[in-house]
Amino acid sequence: MYVSIGADFAVRERSIIGIFDLDNTSWSKHTRNFLREAEQQGEVVTISDDLPKSFILTEEFGLNRIYLTQFSPSALERRIK
Repeated sequence: MYVSIGADFAVRERSIIGIFDLDNTSWSKHTRNFLREAEQQGEVVTISDDLPKSFILTEEFGLNRIYLTQFSPSALERRIK
């Protein structure tokens, strides 16, 4: 099953490792370093020009991707169910 994560993007439900709230996780230096390194490696995809509220960590075919989306984690969770 595919989950719409904003704009014209959808990801496979089984490829989702986690959905994280940026407000609650970005205060940690470990999360900031993780996101910075992922961006330098070209693994970050920005879905919208709006301020992102969450990020989705996925792994598929051996490739990691981080999608920054304007949807809250609870809204994304409802889309999965």
